[in-house]
Amino acid sequence: MRNNSIDRDENITRQLNGFRDWLEERNRAENTILVYTFAVRQFYSLYDSPESNCLQLYKCFLLEHYKPQTVNLRIRALNCYMEYLNISAPPISMLRMQQKTYVENVISQADYEYLKRCLMRDGNHLYYFLIRFMAATGVRVSELVRFQTTDVEKGWLNLYSKGNKIRRIYIPKSLQSDTLAWMVREEHPPGFLFLNRLGSPVTPAAIRGQLRKFSALYGLNPAVLHPHSFRHRFAKNFIEACGDISFLSDLLGHQSIETTRIYLHRSRAEQQIIVNQVVNW
Repeated sequence: MRNNSIDRDENITRQLNGFRDWLEERNRAENTILVYTFAVRQFYSLYDSPESNCLQLYKCFLLEHYKPQTVNLRIRALNCYMEYLNISAPPISMLRMQQKTYVENVISQADYEYLKRCLMRDGNHLYYFLIRFMAATGVRVSELVRFQTTDVEKGWLNLYSKGNKIRRIYIPKSLQSDTLAWMVREEHPPGFLFLNRLGSPVTPAAIRGQLRKFSALYGLNPAVLHPHSFRHRFAKNFIEACGDISFLSDLLGHQSIETTRIYLHRSRAEQQIIVNQVVNW
């Protein structure tokens, strides 16, 4: 007779595989799929079935162990899982969080230029182009690793999001020209653009880890040396140079233009600098 725990584990594995396939059919990002399946696996490690009382207990568990942002992410994952199971129970309520009206921990233009110079000086062309792509296109790190050599030749990359909507990522002409020249010098093989030393595509985790090393190597603030910081840099530079917030929202792939409005406001650090420069009375 089979052990009940083995049957349960196999059933959960089937559920998770089905959930993953369901998410992929809806064009969810790979990172989202990993986070959502992790949350479901964590739930089943604590409770037997997705009944209403178990879901509320899981929410209490999250509140005791995680920050509000993580709590909401796990709740969102479980609600999505309930939708996959076609369970008509009311969704788990999210925590109400105050929306920030500005972005913090954004790399300054000066530090961005300094980092590029350091990488070029040290011959680290891979990360030189990698951070240029983030800062000049506004892509998320999960999107960055999807660039291929043919995208550089075309000058753009099409990404498919929820509802099979297409978002086009444009590669600026100057970046395209420099990247094409780099590809020729390096005799870059066709396929993925950003490869590690073994010839495999660079992963988002590897990029995050390398940026942490650069902060120590070049004396930069580690709080601003993360992939999303360069996406913020792109948005701030674009809104200052162009001013078209609707276009910026499309470029960033925001679901709502209200999300993009955060770039219209200055951070506390920027406010401090302006006050120091302007107020002399």
